[in-house]
Amino acid sequence: MSQVVSAESKRAALLVATLSSFLTPFAASSVNIALPTIGQQLAMDAVSLSWVAMAYSLASATFLVPLGKLADIHGRKKVFLYGMTVFTVASLCLGFATSQAMLIAFRVVQGIGSAMLFGTGVSILTSVYPAGERGKALGINVAAVYLGGSCGPFLGGLLTQYLGWRSVFFAYVPLCLVVIVSALLKLTGEWAGAKGERFDLVGSLVYSLTLLSTMYGFLMLPAASSLGLILVGVVGLVLFVWWETKVESPVLDVNVFRRSKVFVFSNLAALFSYSATMAPGFLLSLYLQYVKGLSPQAAGLVMVSQPLVQAVFSPLAGRLSDRIEPRIVASLGMMVTTVGLAWFVLLEAGTGMALIVANLVLLGFGFALFSSPNTNAIMSSVEKRFYGVASATLATMRLTGQMFSMGIATLIIGTYVGHVEIVPANYPLLVQSTKAAFVVFTVLCGAGVFASLTRGNVQAEAVAG
Repeated sequence: MSQVVSAESKRAALLVATLSSFLTPFAASSVNIALPTIGQQLAMDAVSLSWVAMAYSLASATFLVPLGKLADIHGRKKVFLYGMTVFTVASLCLGFATSQAMLIAFRVVQGIGSAMLFGTGVSILTSVYPAGERGKALGINVAAVYLGGSCGPFLGGLLTQYLGWRSVFFAYVPLCLVVIVSALLKLTGEWAGAKGERFDLVGSLVYSLTLLSTMYGFLMLPAASSLGLILVGVVGLVLFVWWETKVESPVLDVNVFRRSKVFVFSNLAALFSYSATMAPGFLLSLYLQYVKGLSPQAAGLVMVSQPLVQAVFSPLAGRLSDRIEPRIVASLGMMVTTVGLAWFVLLEAGTGMALIVANLVLLGFGFALFSSPNTNAIMSSVEKRFYGVASATLATMRLTGQMFSMGIATLIIGTYVGHVEIVPANYPLLVQSTKAAFVVFTVLCGAGVFASLTRGNVQAEAVAG
């Protein structure tokens, strides 16, 4: 049954979704800046440190689509609140972690909580805002993502330097509680576009195990066992697609991909984009603190330039995509991002800080032009009953891309530097591995430009449908 959504309910939905969208990137970026300090205190090498980031992404990506479908069936607000609760508890436990194993284990739990948030926040916004207002709302939401990313390095560096790395995890808890209280008091109503459908448990298990096997196999490269895991993932994908065409209420309706070229290529563009843009933050955090000798706080101030620019321009790009075909705005953004990544291929130990900051600004502007118009295109290309799954699919592309990005960086660092602690003697090899990684990321982003241009027009597809 359709709901009449008041202006107050729209504002409440925007508030809750925006706060949660601020929280998740804030958590990721603040941890990145604390990694060198964590590594020193827990005796973790560079490859092990990368798993602190990847465990979170791996867990999130594995559970996103099934949890998005559960939200469509049982209510997006309900699943959102469960997710925020899990995220809060995991953050507390991370602050008390005393070993590498505990740290990574609770990052997995935190990732499961974030999957519930990723799969519901955007779908709630799309549920309450009509097409003509959607780009603006999604632009504000995307701006919150980048504002969280902006504050993360600075506040994470500040907390790490003066209160220790554990304070970074404890800092999430007050914001989590604000989101929970705001959702309970202000977010009235519920949205369940697929209410009454049966949950596809078999499809969900096959999907999660397929994605887990594929991603973990990729991350284990070049180990011999990795090829077997990737092969299992390929077989699982074939089995999943077959099952989803037979079951009455699939966890992921593959017909959505058949019917909408915009949906397919917009998600593909997102996958390429995030594959190219996640690991640069991790690599530059290591570069600035090890090679340049900056403190965590100073490194955070340098890195804040990119997400700050993204936060400023994302709402403008979102509003622009309500008036101009999203394909045009998003493709231009990917082109700008490709240029910025290509410049970092020239990075050296003696590269000036002004040039680094200027290029981070360029990257921020390019990604701002891409992200909110691309999100608008995806969410406008599906029916209401698929909003949760569409939101979860986009988030899966984001997290899978981020995981690929971190996997590429880890593989390259492992090849150049090895599984050893980073010491001054290894700094030249760290710089070489960083440059090699940016070559790969530039190529991936260039492929994303092609996918973005190929998607077709949202308005034309809507008329044809």
